[in-house]
Amino acid sequence: MSNRYVVCCLLLAGICFISWKHSLIGVKDALKLAGRGFIFLGICTWLIYMFPRLKSFFFPVYQELPDSPLHEPNMQKQEQVRRIQQDQHTDKTSDYAESVLKPRQNLLLQQKMERYHRMTGETWKLSQGFPVGGEEDQMCQDAVVDKNPNQGARRRRKLLQTVTQDPVRQEVPKQKKVVVLPDEPSADTEGVVKIALRCPSGRTIYRRFLKTWSSLLLHDWMMKTGYPPALYTLCTSYPRKVLVIAADMSLEEAGIFTNTVLNVEENEQSIT
Repeated sequence: MSNRYVVCCLLLAGICFISWKHSLIGVKDALKLAGRGFIFLGICTWLIYMFPRLKSFFFPVYQELPDSPLHEPNMQKQEQVRRIQQDQHTDKTSDYAESVLKPRQNLLLQQKMERYHRMTGETWKLSQGFPVGGEEDQMCQDAVVDKNPNQGARRRRKLLQTVTQDPVRQEVPKQKKVVVLPDEPSADTEGVVKIALRCPSGRTIYRRFLKTWSSLLLHDWMMKTGYPPALYTLCTSYPRKVLVIAADMSLEEAGIFTNTVLNVEENEQSIT
């Protein structure tokens, strides 16, 4: 577009120059003629530039975009895929509810009913009953032998209780743990530490250990002294902190490098 303007300006200048050469007008008249030509050219250019914008401003045209023929099939496909996914999700939810949730709820309800009947003493309701013509008729026939109806009812109740009674679980006697401590090393052995155990009764006992021994020996020593680890714990004297003891941890790894004083303190859980 700019190239056309340059060409037009050059042509107009050439025309003005030729007309000035072959005419009787002076230099001033030629300059005035060229200026008027440039002004006229600028006005025409501005009108050409502004005419479409003024037309669209005063006479706006609203064009409606035609619906794309491919838009509706895409919407239908999306709706169909969404409906299929929703159906699959609904089927999975119903299958999970039927196979997992309902059996779990039925089991919990059955356990609650059994607990309620045992608490109220109505354990006879937990029995499956007797088929017609089976043991029930035999029990009715045996009732004739009873002296009165109360004895027959009492006998049948005992029979039902024995049927629904839970089997007695035989408790296996717990074997007592025998605490065996290793022999106390001599004082001149390398890696020996002397540990003082300060008991809640005010008594203090001493024993030598090797730093490479397992830290669980401290629990065994405390138990042999009369303070079980389930109720008591070991703490350092200063700064006070609970001594961490594990099966795979030696005394040195537990923080015992030199001669140490340990306090036997009662657990907070045992106090509550």
